[in-house]
Amino acid sequence: MTDRRLAIAAWESLFRAQHEVMAEISRDFDDDQLSGAEYDVLLTVTRCDEHTARLRDVTANMLISQPSVSRLVDRMVARGLVSKQPDPQDGRGAILRATDKGATMFRRLATVHGRTIAERMSVLTDDELAQLEKLTARLRGV
Repeated sequence: MTDRRLAIAAWESLFRAQHEVMAEISRDFDDDQLSGAEYDVLLTVTRCDEHTARLRDVTANMLISQPSVSRLVDRMVARGLVSKQPDPQDGRGAILRATDKGATMFRRLATVHGRTIAERMSVLTDDELAQLEKLTARLRGV
């Protein structure tokens, strides 16, 4: 059986580490033209073939509600970052495509953000990073 005190201490340490690391790496978005949420949408879309993804797939990758994602995407469409078309395979769904403007903004920020993440995580060895990835995947049930 799991030691309750150890479980709580590990949870608190994980939570505090996540909070502190996120606060630090989120600074990449302070002076940029993309918010963290917009970056997440473009991350999902640009990873797909032809920079195109179903809205439901984008929503599944986000940590906000479906209505919030829909409003965010509508704002991104208005800003010219993505286009939105009806999904021919799902009458209620939509297909998102990164525009040239959105893909360019994403790539520029992704370079900086990736460097920030790598620098912050460099306090761990490659073996420790691999172990951390496996442990967090187990916690997520993946």
